Amino acid sequence: MSCGELELTACSECGFVFNSGFDGSKLSYGADYDNIQSHSPYFSRYMEGLAKQLLDEDGVRNCRIVEVGCGKGEFLRLLVTDQAYGNTGIGFDPSYVGVDSELDGRLRYERRYYDESCADVPADIIICRHVIEHVSDPIELLCTVRKALQNTVSPRIYFETPCVEWILKNKVIWDFFYEHCSLFTASSLCTAFQQAGFTVDRVRHVFGCQYLWLEARLDKKPSQLPMAPGNIPRLAKEYSVEEQRLRDDWGARLKMLCKQGKVAIWGAGAKGTTFAHLVDPECRYIECLVDLNPGKQGKYVPGTGHPIVGVEGLVEHNVSFAILMNPNYREENESLLAAAGISIQLIE
Repeated sequence: MSCGELELTACSECGFVFNSGFDGSKLSYGADYDNIQSHSPYFSRYMEGLAKQLLDEDGVRNCRIVEVGCGKGEFLRLLVTDQAYGNTGIGFDPSYVGVDSELDGRLRYERRYYDESCADVPADIIICRHVIEHVSDPIELLCTVRKALQNTVSPRIYFETPCVEWILKNKVIWDFFYEHCSLFTASSLCTAFQQAGFTVDRVRHVFGCQYLWLEARLDKKPSQLPMAPGNIPRLAKEYSVEEQRLRDDWGARLKMLCKQGKVAIWGAGAKGTTFAHLVDPECRYIECLVDLNPGKQGKYVPGTGHPIVGVEGLVEHNVSFAILMNPNYREENESLLAAAGISIQLIE
């Protein structure tokens, strides 16, 4: 298993946070890359709400939609399925797995990156969700998108990415991981888009303030506003001082819980995997990780070897406590446990 070092650095001028030790050659986003989240009803409702906003409030109708980094095409499909809106879509992603075309040809997929070679692909709407944080040179990505739009008249651009200010404020130690080498505040995200030649119409916090949602358009006469780091320098310094204590506190808390019963982590994505490595790298205290994605169930956390199970696996492993990796899912998880007749304590 390839490993890398997190050397997080915060820019004191604009508030951009990045991993200065990042090595992209250690990563591979191929067909086996599985970051699908729609197995969660909560997250599915969130995506449906976002799509409804675009369709009904932002007037995304009769549009040619391009999604950069479409994953398995779930979000793009929400925008194209209903023929009443008249939309067509093309998704670009080298990790895409599935049919090349669906919905009678109104939705197509390209297993490649979206770059300047796509300038002949007409687009009224560009959507890019949870991609820019994986790119070590985000300005280059944005400039590439701009070049691909050189033949397009007045496209609207929508980007979504994690909010690093939320992570630092809440001191979520398991929300920093190697794949996310570029992290933004609302201000630094605006700065990046302005430097790449876009006009930012608005940035808002979504998904319980954990994500940023940016809306932009091409700027025929690019202008840059003064950079503003906001409170990131202070938050970053506070986090760096407390990070080790937070890890130690969680380690001590985990050992205490283990004396009362077996402990699981709820969520085997990047957050859960990171938490397992931080507090139980030798697989001594955490019994298992529970995840709703059937593609992960029956497998193991890379590096630590913790088993990954479905909700019913909590009974098999005799789990008494489950540590929530994301409080947004508490109500959903409680409902799943109640439906399965499982009584355990959810820990935050």
